[in-house]
Amino acid sequence: MQMAFDAADGYGLVGRFYEHQGDAKPYPVLIAPATGITQGFYKKFIEYLTAQGYDVMSFDFRGIGASLHGRLKDSTASISDWGVYDLPAAIDALLAKTGAKRLILIGHSAGAQLLGVAHNHHRVAKLISIAGSTGHVPQLSGRTRLLAPVMFDVIFRISSLTLGYGATKFIGMGENLPKQVARQWREFCQSGQYIKSAIGKSIRDDYHDQVSCAMAAFYASDDEIATEVNVRDLFALYPQATISYHRLEPTAFGLSDIGHMKLFRPSHRVLWDLVLDAMNDVQ
Repeated sequence: MQMAFDAADGYGLVGRFYEHQGDAKPYPVLIAPATGITQGFYKKFIEYLTAQGYDVMSFDFRGIGASLHGRLKDSTASISDWGVYDLPAAIDALLAKTGAKRLILIGHSAGAQLLGVAHNHHRVAKLISIAGSTGHVPQLSGRTRLLAPVMFDVIFRISSLTLGYGATKFIGMGENLPKQVARQWREFCQSGQYIKSAIGKSIRDDYHDQVSCAMAAFYASDDEIATEVNVRDLFALYPQATISYHRLEPTAFGLSDIGHMKLFRPSHRVLWDLVLDAMNDVQ
């Protein structure tokens, strides 16, 4: 069922709630998407989780998918807004819907990078990170290391000036982005600390040092963005958290590749049980 809820600044967000099947698990699950990826991308994975007894909610960050209101070029959404307003609102909405006190957050890429600026981080029992990292450009690998500066410094700058938004769709990088999202994505990936680099600028409060939930970081050996060094750099920002790292080698699972996106595809269902194991051990 569709869920509409408001962030603290009044912005209206849209998500979808999926009810569990069979015996219910104690923690509901919130899916926080990657940059420019809409909630529908995770539907098959969500259906797998509901079959295991989990209530699940997915949502679109402001300026993306169903949470884009009006013309994209008029959107003032930023990644800072996603972390400060949207993620906390989604956490509260799911807990209000289910009556649970805490939830499991499954964050994909950007969705795993924002917990440190969410004021209600204590309501997350565990963070399951899929391809979450700082995305630090000098530490990318393969073709992405060469192409990222072109996207950030050429495509984003030109499209923001001429079209009013960050053009990503034509290069297969998800939905086109609000210009402030594109700008911050560039800044954060060049800083080496991702969203923490916005503290004192567009973000006033920082909770990275206070976050103490368990975290499981899944990343693929062939991911050119969430390289091992970028993954570990992200989780080094959480000194109080208990972190387990899970490096996924495609050939170990009979797969030709995993990369940054494919874990959520039905073709990679063999990996879903690993994520489920990390969810089932939440205390």
